[in-house]
Amino acid sequence: MKYWRGYLTAAIFGFFSWALIEFAKAHSALLDMVYPYVTRMLQTLLAEWSSTVTFCLWQFFAIALVVGVLTTIVLMIVLRWNPIQVIGWYTAAASLLFFLHTALYGLNGYAGSITNDIRLPITEYSLSELEEATVYYRDQANALASRINRDVNGNAVYPEFNELAAQAEAGFDSLVYEHNYSIFAGTTLPVKELGWADMYTSMGITGFTMALTGEAAVNPQIPVVSLPFTMCHEMAHRMCIATESDANMAAFLACRVNPSIEYQYSAYFMAYRYCYNAIAGLSTVESQEAMQRVKSGISEQLYHDLTSYNSFFAAKKDEAATQLADTVNDTYIKVQGDERGVASYGAVCDMLVSWHIQTIVLPTKVVEDTKFDPFDENQVDLSGIVNAPVKETEPGA
Repeated sequence: MKYWRGYLTAAIFGFFSWALIEFAKAHSALLDMVYPYVTRMLQTLLAEWSSTVTFCLWQFFAIALVVGVLTTIVLMIVLRWNPIQVIGWYTAAASLLFFLHTALYGLNGYAGSITNDIRLPITEYSLSELEEATVYYRDQANALASRINRDVNGNAVYPEFNELAAQAEAGFDSLVYEHNYSIFAGTTLPVKELGWADMYTSMGITGFTMALTGEAAVNPQIPVVSLPFTMCHEMAHRMCIATESDANMAAFLACRVNPSIEYQYSAYFMAYRYCYNAIAGLSTVESQEAMQRVKSGISEQLYHDLTSYNSFFAAKKDEAATQLADTVNDTYIKVQGDERGVASYGAVCDMLVSWHIQTIVLPTKVVEDTKFDPFDENQVDLSGIVNAPVKETEPGA
């Protein structure tokens, strides 16, 4: 029996994790009322604790885990430990970590969407509305691209990583105190540089947030034009905005209102990419025509940045490593409550189009100001009202 205690322990923690997830599925409204606020406070405490060091604590623990596993294997061979028992206890440890992650953060994926908190109704939209939104984001990116500092080769030049990371706070503070979006009232401590960047670049990974240590980290090697957006994306995760589409929308909003020109450009640059890719993904004659119309208006600087962005990942990504990372990430996202998996990253397009309609299009529409007349039967039903004026009829009517 002693050989199976580890597996029994793993089963117990696995059951508790399953029970929490099933509860979250069945009571998402109740969960949304309490859970995100509690976990946000916890993430703030953990972030303050882990910010005492500049490197990622979770990566240090990962190294310690690998060393521990290798040491255990050696001891198992030398001391002739039962491998079934050893594997059982490692399984129990993994089950415990998953339970802690689920209880302390993971259920945020089952809470309500960010659209409820920012009062953004999501409705169906036409191709023309998608194209109009894409053109808007393109034009904003065009205007900002010309104001970005560039080197002799035309490449964008941004501040150093730590300086840039420190600027992210301003955007979230604006969303909280000027736009009254309390969902962004979490910790705004700067993100950290993601260690082992070469490995993560080969996998196409731009950032990572570890809830158990409260650390948001970003790959420092990615193109600078996307760095501010990615920083805000990972900070949004640390604010317990769990789904990828919601974190992307949070990043757009935070970058857009940031006083830094680099953050503003990153907001519209990424918004344009997401919307343009959505048009490309339709694969119809009409969408192909829309793509050509949108592309025809790209400025030279924006075209350069888009080309550099795509070329970077095309040259750096390893197909096998990327496929493995995508599979793991897809599984993780689905386990956390978003059945779209990795496709949820691009789903932010729905929010971006709706935001464009609600924020840019509708306020510009001129509504005819018709003076209200309580005695006008064209505006008010006067039937049954004593002494109401009687509309004169034309002779012969």
